[in-house]
Amino acid sequence: MKKNITDSIQFGEGNFLRAFVDYCIQILNDKTSFSGKVNIIQPLPEGMIEQLTIQNGKYNLFHEGIIQGKKIRDRMQINCVKQMNNPYQEFDQFLELAKNENLTFVFSNTTEAGIVLDTKDQFTDKPPRSFPGKLTRLLHHRYKTFNGDPSKVLHIIPSELIEQNGTKLKKIILELSKIWKLGDHFISWINQNHFYNTLVDRIVPGFPKKDLDFYKKELSFDDQLIVTCEPFFLWVIEGNPELLKIFPLDQLKEIDVKVVPDLDIFRTRKVRILNGSHTTMVPVGLLHGTKTVSDILKNDFLKTFLSQTLFNEIIPSVDLDKQQLNDYAHSVLERFSNPFIIHKLESISLNSISKFKVRVLPSLISYFRKQGKVPKNLTFSMAALIYFYGKEVSKHPYPLKDDPKIITFFNKIWSENNIEKVVLETLSNTDLWDKNLAEISPLKYTLTKALNALATHDKINEAYQFFKSISHE
Repeated sequence: MKKNITDSIQFGEGNFLRAFVDYCIQILNDKTSFSGKVNIIQPLPEGMIEQLTIQNGKYNLFHEGIIQGKKIRDRMQINCVKQMNNPYQEFDQFLELAKNENLTFVFSNTTEAGIVLDTKDQFTDKPPRSFPGKLTRLLHHRYKTFNGDPSKVLHIIPSELIEQNGTKLKKIILELSKIWKLGDHFISWINQNHFYNTLVDRIVPGFPKKDLDFYKKELSFDDQLIVTCEPFFLWVIEGNPELLKIFPLDQLKEIDVKVVPDLDIFRTRKVRILNGSHTTMVPVGLLHGTKTVSDILKNDFLKTFLSQTLFNEIIPSVDLDKQQLNDYAHSVLERFSNPFIIHKLESISLNSISKFKVRVLPSLISYFRKQGKVPKNLTFSMAALIYFYGKEVSKHPYPLKDDPKIITFFNKIWSENNIEKVVLETLSNTDLWDKNLAEISPLKYTLTKALNALATHDKINEAYQFFKSISHE
């Protein structure tokens, strides 16, 4: 029996989408009655479409990691990619994709900076610069081709790591439609398309930079686009479960896909536990002299610090099912210990202040409100972060990678090396935290003790032990 083809357009040819969406479609093709083909669009002038075209859309995906104590290292070939397009060189062919009767899905990962309104985009541009601009042109061409037929609307599923990614993308497309004066009937048709908010969770290092002979030894062609990724996979899509009738991801045991009416609880869990753990450990780990996430789990002091922070401070601060949070936290620690993934703390340190505000500060404040006391480890991590940004004082070898205004602020307040003043000015800086944290007196008091401990001890583990010894409830 011949399968019905389900085509999709994918904006983005990078490692993540090839190890996430294309992987899903490949295993759907291999193990179910689904027959999906992916048409990949290069969203930026420079990209990998040329190499993907040379390889006829084929590449190899390696899963490497630990799941429930079991080491996994396997390979599969991805061959569901049908067509590759660079709209900067082949704009007419790009628009032709909109005429496909079988087109059902649009996927994207154009980074957090991709879903933005670019008011310089013009309808006549070939192509518009922004991803929403390109997608609006594509949707308008489809609308014109099928005379606004409501049965030709699409399911648009972005995976950019911003809150309400689908809602924001739709809003920008509607705004562009008005700016470009595409008409009320087109706007009405856009509103009939299905835009989904999503949460994606998978670590994808990409092309292996070490042991290439191992990866290439059994390949049938010279693959320049090998992708490595962890086995863990979570895709939460906010929407109607009816989606699974046309995109039957729930039939696959290899992946965890949830279609839910509200994904906020999953976002909270991921941001507070996985991302929060990353941000908590970065300044402590770097000041300790540890360079990678997996090495954190190999050091007794750092491993204990991270575990206690997770289970004694972060999880108690979150108003979700504690057993589910504990299970997720254990899986996160297992993922962090993955020996095949080299995840540098220095890389994670980018924009650490804003990351702390979003990922860690809510746990710190929630814990304080629930327990009536500040969490010791989260406060010590905050102190380590402030000390890390006082580069002239802490003398660490790592570059500060943040907004120049933030770096200038910390340079200024550390210039006098007055810790009480550093604490007061940092906590009261509402530009950093969106609130005056100096109003939380126990935080100011405990943070001062932690910073004094860091400033008077050469080793961070000794500073931590001293801080704990002088801290009282």
